[in-house]
Amino acid sequence: MTEDYRSDFRREGPRRVGQVKEVTSLANPIVKDIKALSDKKTREETGTFMAEGLKLVIDALELGWKIRTLVYAKAAKGKPLVEQVAAKTVANGGLVLEVSEKVLSSITRRDNPQMVVGIFESRWTRLSDIRPENGQTFVALDRVRDPGNLGTIIRTADAAGASGVILVGECTDPFSLETVRATMGSIFATPLIRTSVEEFLSWQKHAGTELVATHLAGTVDYRRVDYSKKPVVILMGNEQSGLPENLAKSATRLVRIPQQGLADSLNLAVATAVMLFEARRHLLEI
Repeated sequence: MTEDYRSDFRREGPRRVGQVKEVTSLANPIVKDIKALSDKKTREETGTFMAEGLKLVIDALELGWKIRTLVYAKAAKGKPLVEQVAAKTVANGGLVLEVSEKVLSSITRRDNPQMVVGIFESRWTRLSDIRPENGQTFVALDRVRDPGNLGTIIRTADAAGASGVILVGECTDPFSLETVRATMGSIFATPLIRTSVEEFLSWQKHAGTELVATHLAGTVDYRRVDYSKKPVVILMGNEQSGLPENLAKSATRLVRIPQQGLADSLNLAVATAVMLFEARRHLLEI
């Protein structure tokens, strides 16, 4: 990352307040630094990530997320909502870039990109700050690896009214471009927690939750569980190997989703959605 822009990306570093830049070259160092956010190491070092789409950017700002850089296509210049978002970015000390479609396609890696992209500060919730209350539902994911699955689960958790998604062990990065796209903006509305297996098991002992895990050894139909007596944590295993023994043993209920047909399993995101909406069925109304 170039030195002249690095301070704009760092959480604690000074930012060049109120700047609006016009960029047309793919060789521009700022463009290169934004493109570098496709790399997890760069996202972690800078504490920032990329989100595409005007609606996502507006939603994020309304929910209080800190925007570092706003990028918009020249064709979007003058549109009222874009101008409003640009004004907010400048007022908050962020950088605004007006770029060519070629540059925007390069940044987003799309032939037909969204007209607006925002670079935001990442946000995590600490597991130790989570004190589950009755009526709350959390999703805990063990070593989820697929960005599309994780993004869809975050979106589903938001839709079902879950209180957060807990990432246990080595999981894919929720702030990757692929995952953020799959969340359809729910990344900004759903608390994210990352933790080790050991920390999760220790927290679970004192959290007072009903820990319901899907497992091949489960003997209880997932629909037969009473999800209303305690706060609930739905524990889902890795896409390929399922739950390891230590996590499975920690569950208060091991359940299965009954199936017919030739398919021997469900996609992780689909199975999580089935569990989530059943767990929250008594709380959801049309």
